[in-house]
Amino acid sequence: MRSHMLFNLLCSVLLLAQVAWSWPDFVDDVFKRDDASTGTDVSTTASDATSNPTVTATDSGSGTNTGTDTAKETGTTGTGTSTGTGTKTGTKTDTKTTSKVTSVDPRLPAGGASMTNPESTSTTYYKIGQNVTFGWNYTSVEITPTAVDVIAACSSNSATYTLAKNLSYATSSVIWNTNDDNETATNPLLTAYYTLIIYEAGTSPTDVASAGALGPATFSFGMYVTQAPTPLGEYVCVTCNAATSNMERQTLGFVFTMIAITVVSFTLFAGGVGVFSWL
Repeated sequence: MRSHMLFNLLCSVLLLAQVAWSWPDFVDDVFKRDDASTGTDVSTTASDATSNPTVTATDSGSGTNTGTDTAKETGTTGTGTSTGTGTKTGTKTDTKTTSKVTSVDPRLPAGGASMTNPESTSTTYYKIGQNVTFGWNYTSVEITPTAVDVIAACSSNSATYTLAKNLSYATSSVIWNTNDDNETATNPLLTAYYTLIIYEAGTSPTDVASAGALGPATFSFGMYVTQAPTPLGEYVCVTCNAATSNMERQTLGFVFTMIAITVVSFTLFAGGVGVFSWL
């Protein structure tokens, strides 16, 4: 009986010794499993932390804004790393157009131009082949045009000559080289009257301008071509009123002849019938 109890006691001691000997490995296995779980949680936490990265944007019309968050956490036996990058690209274009609107009383007349060179009080004649200078001042112009066109028109040959195209409104004079236009123009310059026309560029010389706007301004002048001297005996004035043609002289001779015949015939007839017997 005593030996059986000793045997049982010895078995119990051996069993406890075996359990005590394997206890550290059991503890290590338990803690390893806990550490791995912790590493997974850290990775998940890092991933959650970077799913919404912080973005700093500067609005300057056009720009690219980039924000980056990185979370890294190391456990005892596990490591979790998560990186998130967010990019925001935006383009902003601001277009602002400002137009100046001039308010004009509709009762006002259209603007025009007054000649300063030459003065518009009399007709001026220019020699074809020389440079001709025209100058003017704008009057009653409330709506300033950007540019003007200047032309010269001749009704004798139904031709127009361009003196200036898109001339700045600030420039109120033009020089016309009549020699160049006379040599290169399809219709050469004639000895005739011309009309200078100043009007707003982009419009027609026949357009009617609104109140305050620049309307076509006109000025008349003459052009002539010089000729070689002609002896006085050979000169024929084609525009003089005193000069008569052969046809006119023959007509006048026939009229006076018929008047003379009528007077003589009436006198002889009256004397023959005694019309003048009472004298």
